[in-house]
Amino acid sequence: MHCYFCQRNIKEINFRDTKALESFMSALGKIRPRKKTGLCAFHQRRLAQAIKRARFLALLPYTKE
Repeated sequence: MHCYFCQRNIKEINFRDTKALESFMSALGKIRPRKKTGLCAFHQRRLAQAIKRARFLALLPYTKE
């Protein structure tokens, strides 16, 4: 598998794009690991940072009910 963001030449992961971020989260709201997402290490770190920012600003929930 190749990195989703490298294939599409996406430089920045926007924390306001909640639809895209939710696809990299599990049903319980956890950040999916790199082996499951297929991202490179660079983009996995950026993705985790974007999800954490979105959670802090209440754009995404910390857990699902």
